[in-house]
Amino acid sequence: MKIRTDERWRARCGGKLCSAAEAVQVVASGHSVYAGGWTSVPVMLCRALAARRGELRDVTIGTYLAPFSWDDAATLESFRIRTFYAGPFERPAVQTGRFDYVPIAQWRAGQMPPGFGERFDVAMIPISPPDAEGYCSFGTGVWFGPTAMANAELVIGEVHPEFIRTGGQNRVHVSRFARLAEIDAKPPPSPIPPRSEETEIAAQVICTLVAAEIVRDRATLQIGIGDVSAALLAFLDDKHDLGIHTELCPAGVADLVRRGVVSGKYKSLHPGKVVASALAQMSDDELDFIDGNPTFELYDFTYTDDLRNLLQIEDFIAINNALAVDLTGNVCSETRGPEVFSGPGGQPAFAVSASITSGGSVIVLPSSQLRPEGRQPRIVAALAPGSTTTLHRGFVDCVVTEQGVARLRGKSLRERIGEMIAVAHPDFRGELRSEAKRLYGVTV
Repeated sequence: MKIRTDERWRARCGGKLCSAAEAVQVVASGHSVYAGGWTSVPVMLCRALAARRGELRDVTIGTYLAPFSWDDAATLESFRIRTFYAGPFERPAVQTGRFDYVPIAQWRAGQMPPGFGERFDVAMIPISPPDAEGYCSFGTGVWFGPTAMANAELVIGEVHPEFIRTGGQNRVHVSRFARLAEIDAKPPPSPIPPRSEETEIAAQVICTLVAAEIVRDRATLQIGIGDVSAALLAFLDDKHDLGIHTELCPAGVADLVRRGVVSGKYKSLHPGKVVASALAQMSDDELDFIDGNPTFELYDFTYTDDLRNLLQIEDFIAINNALAVDLTGNVCSETRGPEVFSGPGGQPAFAVSASITSGGSVIVLPSSQLRPEGRQPRIVAALAPGSTTTLHRGFVDCVVTEQGVARLRGKSLRERIGEMIAVAHPDFRGELRSEAKRLYGVTV
């Protein structure tokens, strides 16, 4: 963990520095508190707030994909947790009703998403130390920081000396904070588990196909952070003048910028810039390259994912992951049956906009998965009962598995089913043909 600031910053804090325990004293019973998600979760402040469970009641916490677990019986007597994207620490509690899950796929610049918490009594935000002019950054993840702060009565900060600085909306003045607590431990690891060996092998084939058959020179890409699509950047070496406008930018982008593969020269929105809300799983070398580099701009999630902005992007390709896709192209990316696994996130907004403007909505997934109950298909005749259709088949232009590319745009149901069976795992194709006849009256 590299320290990226000088030691004079404390003098710029105007007496706001205190311990985490002192900082969270501003939270009172009945308050609503924004606690961020993934890389924007102030874990030290969360721990200090959870430690007050014996003295607080009816406090609502807004969080998502958190690297901190609120799922403790004593804690939940005092805190009500609302999440719109379930990660490993949230899934069991969401599935059993201990947490409230809010499915959100609507993003409008400057507004907190509906139902998540339009106003907060307190926002807890991780930031860098202030620079010589008093400005802090949100580090590698702006996420909802600017919007949450604009809609909060009080803001407290968790100060991370290792945070980088970028352009865009990655900037806030220290005067906006009521209290500041300096981080006292290394940030926690990502809540996203590494790829399994099986998925790694499938991802290499899938990303090779996407790079060779779908990604065009000069296109602008959105790349989902899931276990297949996040590997794509390593397969784009032979491309020219790509652009990036994405929600989470995966590792590998710095090298592509260095070599001119990603230039953003032909982007219709923010030309010449790599635009994202957050950077994910970057090495120290990549962060060193990005820190202060004017090519990189991080914006509020509500801006990067606003459909009104995305529809302005020309030659747009959105590559996203799925848990399952049915034979007609309907995509489930957030549930396993009725059980919540994640959330829609920005997938619907990016996929719909890319499909409308450029025919560029791409879904990637392995054709099957080995689970404790045996090998299970992920190309299915119909989505399992209770499953959510995260993305309607009308906005799915291609589905790519390690078996090939299914091109669905403009195809009839019969044609779609034929394309999808061709990219299903060979062990399940016979069953899928039978089900296609039974469910859709289609023989292929």
